[in-house]
Amino acid sequence: MTFQAILFDCDGVLVDSEPITNGVLRDMLEESGWAMSAQECFQFFVGKAVRDERVTIEARTGQPLTEAWMREFYDRRNRELDARLVAIAGAHAAVAAAHAHAQQRIACASGADRFKVEMQLNKVGLMDFFAGRVFSGHEMPRSKPAPDVYLAAAAHLNTPATQCLVIEDTPTGVTAGAAAGATVWAYCPLPEHGPALRQAGASHLFAHMSELPGLLENHMPSF
Repeated sequence: MTFQAILFDCDGVLVDSEPITNGVLRDMLEESGWAMSAQECFQFFVGKAVRDERVTIEARTGQPLTEAWMREFYDRRNRELDARLVAIAGAHAAVAAAHAHAQQRIACASGADRFKVEMQLNKVGLMDFFAGRVFSGHEMPRSKPAPDVYLAAAAHLNTPATQCLVIEDTPTGVTAGAAAGATVWAYCPLPEHGPALRQAGASHLFAHMSELPGLLENHMPSF
């Protein structure tokens, strides 16, 4: 079986952005009155859009989540990403293999804002693979865990979602891909995260992005 299209998440799958973004968010929330550890912040927000957690943020900080606050968050986040972002190890070879496997029908479907996604892909040298095929959950009626961004990417590629492979790394993203009807493989470098990813709907787990080319050839889980 050859997948007709392959759809990649961005953060945590192609680029190692989540520790950077999470650090900025944690610091700004603490400045606003909601103190937590980096791990607690990561567990609460991973795979989610900050705006989607407005009610909780406002309850915990006692302040409105204003557009000015969001602009400052984006500005600080983008500066840190520009200074520190690197690709996930093995991502370039994995994307090249997917590009060949699906005869160039690949896309990046992220829950993040378009500016961030495109800036990151450019920063790490992956944009050439995805130019014109970047989809943002911010531009959809619903973001992940709803399937909208994956359905939009599949439609753009003129491929039924059931013939697509989705590469994700969070339960929120896996849920979105599975809800679209796609096959979902989860990049899972930490085995303890595996049960939650499988429960969300991932059919394969793999621990290193360098494993993806072989999985595409063999369709065998790595563990």
